[in-house]
Amino acid sequence: MIALIVVTIMLIGMMCVLAYTLAIYALPFMLALAAARFAYGTGAGWIGAGIVGLVAGAASFGILTVLFATLRTPILRIALALIFAAPAAVAGYALVHGVTAEAVPSPVWRQIFCLAGGALVGAAAAMRLGFGRLAKLTRISDRHGYRRTEYSVPPLSGISMESKPLARSRI
Repeated sequence: MIALIVVTIMLIGMMCVLAYTLAIYALPFMLALAAARFAYGTGAGWIGAGIVGLVAGAASFGILTVLFATLRTPILRIALALIFAAPAAVAGYALVHGVTAEAVPSPVWRQIFCLAGGALVGAAAAMRLGFGRLAKLTRISDRHGYRRTEYSVPPLSGISMESKPLARSRI
């Protein structure tokens, strides 16, 4: 009996790690699922719907990644991070609701746990996207006396970006 409890706790922990890791992919997954359902509903069949879903998911993730990498204004980056984090919060809510559906008898406490889980997964996705560390402004003078302003933008999902000079002025 104790081994079963330990295994259950380990599985719940692994599911939380998986939810944290995959939280930033919730928006492209939801868009891919919606496109696949639309394609299947219009008569594309299973294979056609799968292809449409894969293309839509990859395209949405690519577009949103490029937007996140190219936007320099902190307000726009916050808005894009919140767009990414909102479906992650919904997925976290659903995950906790699925886990606590039979374990928590009180519907009030189940809602409290679900809301807390959704908020934590959404906040984790936002922090992982760089919401917590927005673009950092740095002023550098080179050996010729030019001063330049650089923004170091945090990467999104393994995309590495080097700081690029935006403006140069002579001192």
